[in-house]
Amino acid sequence: MGLRWRYPGGRLGSVIVEQRHLGRSGLRVSRLGLGTLTWGGDTGADEAAAQLAAFTEAGGTLVDTADIYADGEAEKLLGSLLGDLVPRERVVLATKAVARRHDGPFGGGASRGALLTALEGSLRRLDTDHVDLWQLHAWDESVPLAETLAAVDSAVRAGKVRYAGISNYSGWQTATAAAHQASVGLPLVSTQVEYSLLERGVEREVVPACLHHGLGVLPWAPLGRGVLTGKYRTNTPADSRGASPVFARYVERHRTERAARIVQAVATAADGLGTSPLAVALAWVRDRPGVVAPVVGARDTTQLKGSLAAEELTLPAAIRSALDDVSAVEFGYPERRLH
Repeated sequence: MGLRWRYPGGRLGSVIVEQRHLGRSGLRVSRLGLGTLTWGGDTGADEAAAQLAAFTEAGGTLVDTADIYADGEAEKLLGSLLGDLVPRERVVLATKAVARRHDGPFGGGASRGALLTALEGSLRRLDTDHVDLWQLHAWDESVPLAETLAAVDSAVRAGKVRYAGISNYSGWQTATAAAHQASVGLPLVSTQVEYSLLERGVEREVVPACLHHGLGVLPWAPLGRGVLTGKYRTNTPADSRGASPVFARYVERHRTERAARIVQAVATAADGLGTSPLAVALAWVRDRPGVVAPVVGARDTTQLKGSLAAEELTLPAAIRSALDDVSAVEFGYPERRLH
């Protein structure tokens, strides 16, 4: 059950935001997360500060980054804003490790040495002595899982990590890691995976594994990499990620005929409800089984406020059912459909 909570301060302090427990843990986070993929790169310091201020003033608490975002510059920028702009204790600070940062022996991967080296680097860049949620960014098949998870345990016991999660794990990988951690008394609390009306494959095995083992789901790209906002229906806006040499392929994945049908359904629903396609798409994934908080990365503060506005939207059952149908994925033996 969600909790209603007021952010105690700021000009948007009257906004009521629902807080949810992350998995079966005692950690509560806002049901919308702020992503920082472009911070330190396309998103400069002034814009990042404006986004963080707007997010926290509206009651947002979960801020997600990673050691490889903009080659570490995203963590540096976020760290520079915590304390001065926003009190550190008002933020649930989440970062990730595993992805390769450089070619040295400890420059990436999920070995004990690489992970603990990565954590020290993240703490230094974030200018903090601990992170609230440390996530394994990907499965590393070259390293025994027991070694990887032992490094996580070490970080938790040292007080440098308060809670641990995973990201981009398959269903069997999720279940294996979760079972291992439960057996040592330091359970995983979350997984971060791509999940939207355009990408529902995680419903086959990942989400059931999370529901069984008590992990909260943090969807990344909950707006279908921007496609669900409808901005690509007729052309590619010059200021969009679809027009960026860095992100064009990232967006292109979801510019298909199937996606066009789903986007049209979202736009129709938005018109009927008197709201935006962004709000409809975000509310749909936010309230799926197992989901705790979609993580959104905004181009600017105006776009972020559009995501925050979805806080007040609950989709009627008929619209939710129609969106379920138009975006349905196939389930076969021995998978099961969620109810």
